[in-house]
Amino acid sequence: MAVTPVTPVTLGSLAAHVGGTPLGGDLVLRDATTLELAGPDHVTLVDHADKLHLLAKSRAGAVIVPVGCGPLDRPSLEVADVHAAFTAVIMLLRPPRRRLRTGVSPQAAIDPSARLAADVEVHAFATVGADVELGPGATIHSGARIGSGCRIGAGTEILPNAVLYEGTLVGDRCTIHAGAVIGAHGFGYKPTPDGYRLSAQLGWVEIGPDVEIGANTTIDRGTYGPTVIGAGTKLDNLVMIAHNVRLGRHNMICSQVGVAGSTTTGDWVVMAGQVGVRDHVHIGDRAVLGARSGVSNDVEPGKTVLGEPAIDLRDRKLQLATMSKLPEMRKELKQLAARLDAVERGAGPAADAA
Repeated sequence: MAVTPVTPVTLGSLAAHVGGTPLGGDLVLRDATTLELAGPDHVTLVDHADKLHLLAKSRAGAVIVPVGCGPLDRPSLEVADVHAAFTAVIMLLRPPRRRLRTGVSPQAAIDPSARLAADVEVHAFATVGADVELGPGATIHSGARIGSGCRIGAGTEILPNAVLYEGTLVGDRCTIHAGAVIGAHGFGYKPTPDGYRLSAQLGWVEIGPDVEIGANTTIDRGTYGPTVIGAGTKLDNLVMIAHNVRLGRHNMICSQVGVAGSTTTGDWVVMAGQVGVRDHVHIGDRAVLGARSGVSNDVEPGKTVLGEPAIDLRDRKLQLATMSKLPEMRKELKQLAARLDAVERGAGPAADAA
């Protein structure tokens, strides 16, 4: 949680802090915020020259802009990377609250067979099951439940009320946000005369290093082997990854994506919001699936697709452009039909010319 700034700073001191060039005078600043919320003693940001016109409606006392945008109607700070500079300014003006590591709470439920490395932190009311291994510096927050046989890597943080079913493997430096469920049974039912029968759920989930899993995201265990999330992959909130899926390295999976069972991806794949991917397909390296795409076939490496069913982005744009002209085309078609009807009845312009 952020705290109120203790000491105001000048624009000149911010320039020295972020390595920028101040223009248009100096002033004292007490906070940093967005264009809409900024006041006379605040610094804000404009990250592209095309957006400079938005400054006119802002009350901000100063602004951080890309190099070459000044001079402006108020003091400014030109920097090479606006977002990096603004982040540094916020961290200076509104430093995050320091959180002291408190070790293992006596109110945590930890099985005697669990193995806890140095500097592990387990908060009150967390549950750590039998034969669990927590790596150095791992943090388990209140309400989180770590099932038996799980392995949690060094520096990994499990946020409140996340649930890791038995046998889940998590790499180093991962973050699993509140409410995530890792390792639940896959939705693998087979019809029988007596109803639906659940298939084997004997696998587990394996998460590589430097993975982030968003709040209330779910990842199902494999049928016999692992469901795999590759190193560096980032999953947004409310993502569903089904059983036996294998995501490659550095995938970016946005909110409300659903990936059906046994699908695989290459590296650096991007799935925009609300994408749905059917089972048993492969998405190639660096492919991009546009928002709300329905993917029912393999996607080639480097390809960008969009729509339902998902097709090449260029083809989809042509389709959309054509659809936008349908009202005009319909009107022209009716006019042509009327003229043709007149010709056939011998009363149209063509008949008169003859």
